[in-house]
Amino acid sequence: MAKSKPITVTTDGLQSYQDAFNKEFFTLRNPRTEHVRSAGIRASRRNNNVVERLNGTVRERNKVMRGLKSEDTPIAKGFQIYYNFVKPHQSLNGQTPAEKAGIGINSEKNRWLALIKESLRA
Repeated sequence: MAKSKPITVTTDGLQSYQDAFNKEFFTLRNPRTEHVRSAGIRASRRNNNVVERLNGTVRERNKVMRGLKSEDTPIAKGFQIYYNFVKPHQSLNGQTPAEKAGIGINSEKNRWLALIKESLRA
């Protein structure tokens, strides 16, 4: 199955983001992914607070765990699943990012159980 590319990638002005964008997304063929740099909280700029909130949440979790010992640890993937499919977000009116994106799971009270059942079904 072919992976789809995002329409837009929003970052702040850090040069390493430009380098990573060029490596992963730059192409001369359409459809192209737009890279929006210098995002911030001023009205004239696009807002990247959602991504910054995610980074803060991951940093908080990582501190409690005293760091991840390996980049490919299943704990990181589990936290990503938790963040996107289980944890309701105040800024999304109690929805998860997956629900907001229209990627719903069975609306059981136990979202972890619903994810496990869905993975077994698939």
